[in-house]
Amino acid sequence: MKKVPTAKLRNIALVGHGGAGKTTLAEAMLYVSGGIDRHGKVEEGTTTMDHDPEEVKRGISINASVAPCFWRDCKINIVDTPGYFDFVGEVISSLKVADTALIVVDATSGVQVGTEKVAAYATEYGLPKAIVVTKLNRENVNYANVIDDIRSVFGQEAVPVQIPNGTSENFTGVIDLLRMQLVTNERDKVERKDVEVSKEIAKYKEMLVEAVASTEDELMEKYFEGEELSVDEIINAFKKGLLSGNLLPIFFACGTDNTGIPPLLDAIVNYFPSPADVGSIKALKGGEEVELVADPNGPLAAFVFKTMADPYVGKLSLLRVYSGTLRSDSHAFNKGKNKDERIGQLMLVFGKEQKPVDALEAGDIGAVAKLQETVTGDTLSSKESPIELPRIKFPEPVLAMAVEPKSKGDEEKIGVGLHRLAEEDPTFKMEKNTETGQFLAKGMGDLHLEVIISRLKSKFGTEVELSVPKIAYRETIKGKVKVEGKHKKQSGGRGQYGHVWIEIEPLHTGERFEFVDKIFGGAVPKQYIPAVEKGILETMDEGVLAGYPVTNVKVTLFDGSYHSVDSSEMAFKIAASMAFKKGFMDAKPVLLEPILKVEIVVPEEYMGDVMGDLNKKRGKILGMDPQNGYQVIKALVPQAEMFRYATDLRSITQARGSFTTEFDHYEEVPAQLAEQVIAEAKAAREEAS
Repeated sequence: MKKVPTAKLRNIALVGHGGAGKTTLAEAMLYVSGGIDRHGKVEEGTTTMDHDPEEVKRGISINASVAPCFWRDCKINIVDTPGYFDFVGEVISSLKVADTALIVVDATSGVQVGTEKVAAYATEYGLPKAIVVTKLNRENVNYANVIDDIRSVFGQEAVPVQIPNGTSENFTGVIDLLRMQLVTNERDKVERKDVEVSKEIAKYKEMLVEAVASTEDELMEKYFEGEELSVDEIINAFKKGLLSGNLLPIFFACGTDNTGIPPLLDAIVNYFPSPADVGSIKALKGGEEVELVADPNGPLAAFVFKTMADPYVGKLSLLRVYSGTLRSDSHAFNKGKNKDERIGQLMLVFGKEQKPVDALEAGDIGAVAKLQETVTGDTLSSKESPIELPRIKFPEPVLAMAVEPKSKGDEEKIGVGLHRLAEEDPTFKMEKNTETGQFLAKGMGDLHLEVIISRLKSKFGTEVELSVPKIAYRETIKGKVKVEGKHKKQSGGRGQYGHVWIEIEPLHTGERFEFVDKIFGGAVPKQYIPAVEKGILETMDEGVLAGYPVTNVKVTLFDGSYHSVDSSEMAFKIAASMAFKKGFMDAKPVLLEPILKVEIVVPEEYMGDVMGDLNKKRGKILGMDPQNGYQVIKALVPQAEMFRYATDLRSITQARGSFTTEFDHYEEVPAQLAEQVIAEAKAAREEAS
């Protein structure tokens, strides 16, 4: 494998809406550049990038996948990302290590919601962006409409650098507006010839020149004075505009028949920034902020952006070297874990295959197997100069489902398997709800959890079912009663005798339970009073109304009696439990449900629909705040209504909305719903017994 200097590296992330053609484009780039011998197809499950069994089965990308291609004298590291929103974590981690985001737009669909989202993520990372329009060979494609659509969303900085020479079956190449040449190709054989300037070509050339000139005052002045800008001036300003984010160039290519792929590769190596061009990045060293540049001789800093389980080599860590040189058969230090890691054989990743290399220099992307402590987001450096790069901020999961094993005794295997899968995917989380006793799988949507469960079966041999989680209801009272509890038993030998009078009332201090001892004259001996409190607490834990814990109750022990021989702690504990159960049911018992504080961020046009849906979910709107062209809706909503909200909001807002939740308080369940919950709890208890 030939060594490529940092200045000749290009790291690009292919991002876009699901089905835009990212994987097909990556396949074409690899094929045209000679990286692969056969042009695979997504629908046949034969592409280099979509190699996971789940991807082959579903015909979609689920994981970010890496492969380098060599073009001219450069190495282009292509990171292909999923387009479905459930796998957004893969997109975010890929953009973290890319130097340019290449946004793929389907010519038949134009700008879609996923296009806008990935562009926003790239902007958040400060990445240069470019657009490539694919599927030009489809019927009824109008490239002028696509350009107008892109410019209406992204503004005047979005300009075509090429226009297609014909569309549908007549798409035979692209017209390079920078050099005014028609570029045609047959695989990697490229032909360029000067083009006759038509009215249409002149229109788009003028659009490009004006946008490029606007990035520099000197060029703008020259342009307005009517002077013609030279090709070199336009190209130099164009490269600077792309790097600064002031230009969003538009390219055209077709991944299925490779038309336009060589000029796209030319554009990547000629205009896209190398790791050396993008400048320094911030890192922490010894508690102080330092700046790292892509220098192979600098201090080592390699960032792990993805962890995956490879069936042949085990745990595989994908990483980018930001500074220094990482060598095979060496050691590196993980500052975050405070552990030394042995670096075995370094590899370049070609989809599911790996090719060994001796070293990875600053700016390059590769992989290493079997790191013991290092996970996604960790930095490898030298022990003498420990460095930490900023971690990836992954979105929190928005959908939680209960995990139930299909076979008894599989609980431990399920726990281990899900823990391993969570290591691979930071947007998936697993936790046990201590109140309901259920394992909860948390992910970014239905498809995400479906894939996780399918992988659990294929990799760890355990099958589970997903169900809506149980709600952690509470029980309390609204009334005040005095009640007697007497436990008396005589059946030969020593008997049992416990007798109490208690008063039960609501507790408004916010505490769960208050116990007051008002016994005078030894009606209940002091040694038995703790047993009374314990009997009540145990009953509260078990619940009275529907089997849910009791809260916000004050109990006063004010009278009782005892037997000098037959009384015992157990007898008083039973008597107290009997009294509490009877008194609780007489004191206007009610069911409480958890209420969540919800913040929903939606575009203005969906606000009415979202608020209408919240009203159906028994939500209370607290207020709205405008924020960067969006509306932030604040509301209180019962948790019982929120388990499927990720799916509902995606549907209502065409995936443009997002939300966060946190527990706020408990509130009384409406009577009709409470009856239903109590009846279901009773039926479940009868079935269990």
